[in-house]
Amino acid sequence: MSNKRSGLFIGGLLVGSAIGAVTGLLVAPRTGKETRQILKKSAEALPELAEDLSTSVQLQADRLSESALRNWDETLIRLKEAIAAGLEATVRERQILTETEPEVSPPPRP
Repeated sequence: MSNKRSGLFIGGLLVGSAIGAVTGLLVAPRTGKETRQILKKSAEALPELAEDLSTSVQLQADRLSESALRNWDETLIRLKEAIAAGLEATVRERQILTETEPEVSPPPRP
């Protein structure tokens, strides 16, 4: 679970940094030409940022997928064991009931 949280944190940090940088550039006291140049450089860096984010998300998805499969396998094993135990208990109870049932004779005829 902490892997998922750390991946989400890193993704949020990257996205938040990008948004903060663009916002800072837009409200900074620079000339329009300087701001456009900085925005152009930032836009050129976005594909690399997106690729890094995509790689991070893919790694987290792979880890979660592996974890989910392990959990599913463990759950399936426990379920099979519970079903087997239930069947054994049913057989034992049926045997106990058939051994302790009194013989029922038919009612007398009038």
